Amino acid sequence: MACFERASPALKEILLRLYRDERAIDADHHLHEFGSVEYYIQSLVSDPDHTYLSIATPILSQAFLVSTRLSRYTIQKVKAISAEVVEIVEPPKEGYQLTIRLNFARMPHGKESIKMITDIAAVQGVILSSQLEEMLMNVNSQDVAQGMYKPIKLVYHPREPFYVIKQPQKITAVFPMRFKEKTDVIIATTFFQVTQFYNMYDFVIL
Repeated sequence: MACFERASPALKEILLRLYRDERAIDADHHLHEFGSVEYYIQSLVSDPDHTYLSIATPILSQAFLVSTRLSRYTIQKVKAISAEVVEIVEPPKEGYQLTIRLNFARMPHGKESIKMITDIAAVQGVILSSQLEEMLMNVNSQDVAQGMYKPIKLVYHPREPFYVIKQPQKITAVFPMRFKEKTDVIIATTFFQVTQFYNMYDFVIL
């Protein structure tokens, strides 16, 4: 069985380096991934126990997730990474949808610290999958009842939208599945998890 890594390798490397550094430093890092996701990582000598991580990411579907802010559902999913280590900063840094404060002083020790940072570095996957879950749970059932199976346009990359058609007992997804990019794997995994959890739909990728 193939094993796919949800965490951003570059983000994980930076967070591990900051966590392992024995002296506090002023640091600013900008990362761009998947053509549409941006991370900003900041540490301050004046605040040695914390590192700040801001994320800018496209909203998956303007039709169903109408706000440019992340929903409460998504925020709760991010908090669930670790209630001890992850704290949501309100409002987020200007230009970003989410800013989290990482309390390295509360980080578990040994191998658990690496696992924790890996989970934090997968925050984009948490955001993407929770948006997809929310969209699938809130698709307007009236169109389905009337036999109007309208494709729903979803965008996770500016040049590569994909479409979802929700029908009774079946969800059809049409998008360029290559299994080479993490977002492809996150989307496919989320579809399977949501449909299995609700035990309501067959799931087809075209």
